[in-house]
Amino acid sequence: MAKQKRVYGCTECGATFSKWAGQCPECQAWNSMVETVVDTTPTGGSTSRSSNWTGQQAQIKTLAEVTTEETPRQLSGSSELDRVLGGGLVGGSVVLIGGDPGIGKSTILLQTLCRLAQSMPALYVTGEESQQQVAMRARRLGLPEDKLKVMTETCIESIVATARHEQPKVMVVDSIQTIFTEQLQSAPGGVAQVRESAALLVRYAKQSGTAIFLVGHVTKEGSLAGPRVLEHMVDTVLYFEGEADGRYRMLRAVKNRFGAVNELGVFAMTDKGLKEVANPSAIFLSRYDAPIPGSVVMATWEGSRPMLVEVQALVDTSHLGNPRRVTLGLDQNRLAMLLAVLHRHGGVATYDQDVFVNVVGGVKVLETAVDLALLAAVMSSLRNRPLPMDLMVFGELGLSGEIRPVPSGQERLKEAAKHGFTRAIVPKANAPKESPKGMQVIAVTRLDQALAAIFE
Repeated sequence: MAKQKRVYGCTECGATFSKWAGQCPECQAWNSMVETVVDTTPTGGSTSRSSNWTGQQAQIKTLAEVTTEETPRQLSGSSELDRVLGGGLVGGSVVLIGGDPGIGKSTILLQTLCRLAQSMPALYVTGEESQQQVAMRARRLGLPEDKLKVMTETCIESIVATARHEQPKVMVVDSIQTIFTEQLQSAPGGVAQVRESAALLVRYAKQSGTAIFLVGHVTKEGSLAGPRVLEHMVDTVLYFEGEADGRYRMLRAVKNRFGAVNELGVFAMTDKGLKEVANPSAIFLSRYDAPIPGSVVMATWEGSRPMLVEVQALVDTSHLGNPRRVTLGLDQNRLAMLLAVLHRHGGVATYDQDVFVNVVGGVKVLETAVDLALLAAVMSSLRNRPLPMDLMVFGELGLSGEIRPVPSGQERLKEAAKHGFTRAIVPKANAPKESPKGMQVIAVTRLDQALAAIFE
């Protein structure tokens, strides 16, 4: 029998000790000691595994000999969730979903499992709610309840034993922070408990071919709580974005071993749960009766599709020593850099102005293609000059004032033309040989050219 021993390791320097301490004696780091279990079975002498091991040697192949058959996928019943997953569920995969409380993590997983349970065995394991609470939510959402099996348990050994008996094809564990293993004495939610529980679930998923969804809590900074190794252990990491009191939710993939990263699924929260939004550009574009200052539309690229979003800016005289730079959905440091470029190469100073920038709908634009649109919105608000409602802008801005190209420019223009935009200002390298029907494409290479074209 293998003997197990509990030790405490420092997450900073890696030193191990037999007892817990508030400060690591080796590197002097505070609160860095975490509990773990090690195997103390003797490996030397005549009883060592190397001398008595009679198992088969691991098979080795060259890459050319390895078959590359397409991994079969199971559709979840939601086109937006399948998009983020890379085309559907993969057997034996482990998906980690994180997000703020009340954002819709449990809702979308309950909807997905109720649909999948009609065609395959499914198991919903909840450590935070009772079976009655899960059933009440399913009835409120009008979901089919006759096939999905629900289990309330927090011990990982019991969960794995039940799963081996039931043999589900898809399983949800809600949430990983409530699960504990009897091998450790620390409280559920600790670093060691989360790591060991997730390791057992990942091992079970790979051995049985069961697709597992793990729900993860997030910290106040928005990152997944628990050890960082948790994200490395799983196959896919999804984040829910959006305001908990808002209508729309964005599900973004930040890691996916079976598909593209940075895919974005858009959902609308209704009284019947989360409904996928097939045309996100339409909901993120505000329709005004007349043009207003400080608003411009840009085409961003999310995963494998373009999406039109509205960028708004408000520039006002500052009465503070340090003018405010506030962004929602954009990088605040990049705004400060772009304002410096605007002063240096555009001749427009904002050192005495407060600048507030927002992306409508709660979308986070993480790419540099928003640079030109952001400065266009700032200039529109500063000069109090509305931009045409049929104008679309995108492009990256360099520190020397040049307009740099961005990926997938043709697809962005086609998406804008599909929604009725008749004028676009883009980098010269993104200008098509033949413009989309009904659209005038203006190619620019410098910031001063872009500002002249926007405010001509």
